[in-house]
Amino acid sequence: MSTQPLRVGLIVPSSNTVMEPDFHRHISRESTVSTTRIFLEDVTREAEVRMLEQELPQALGRIKTTASDVGVFGCTSAGALGSSSHDVGIKEMIETQTGAKAITVLRAVLTRLAEIRPCKLAVFTPYIEDLTNSVVRALAEAGHLAMKAAGMGIRANLEIGRVTPAEIAKFVESQICASHPDCIFLSCTNWQAMEAIELLERKLGTPVISSNQAAIDMVRQSGLVISPRRTQL
Repeated sequence: MSTQPLRVGLIVPSSNTVMEPDFHRHISRESTVSTTRIFLEDVTREAEVRMLEQELPQALGRIKTTASDVGVFGCTSAGALGSSSHDVGIKEMIETQTGAKAITVLRAVLTRLAEIRPCKLAVFTPYIEDLTNSVVRALAEAGHLAMKAAGMGIRANLEIGRVTPAEIAKFVESQICASHPDCIFLSCTNWQAMEAIELLERKLGTPVISSNQAAIDMVRQSGLVISPRRTQL
């Protein structure tokens, strides 16, 4: 039987301008990426709950038509709104409604943290305090306590996407002070954080994880080349 590239179905907030380009830039030669969007303008708890309840079910119906092998839920903070069962529920919804293997960004990040096993984790986000705290709680539930956490306090998702890698690195450096973390997590799929990883690792000598890098790594681990899957749409 002939083989074909992995088919990736990416689900992102409508105002996300970073994750889709990151996926096309880093895995488009290894797989095909199809994207659908779920309406979101401001990154707040209330807006993300509406996005999950009203937009996600329709998006899953659309992404199913691409016959994706892997479905990626591309929003870190929305996956961290509740306990771990909340993120698991999103994963199970994707798998049930699309037939694809599901990857959530939060689960991808937790997988990387389990590999690194940091003792002094620092978490940085572009979010308002409420959502930064939600991410910290989600990581703590999985056994990864943050000794430092800070957010930029940005609500408008388009503005988050406009923060440059240099500005992200400068923000992290300004917040770390003398804390000396042994791992840094840059949380948000709409942050240009992948380009900030090398800057920070070179300057701080500390492993750095970003939401998009973790998700891309997990997609790659799911298999780059597979046999064609025949599903009934």
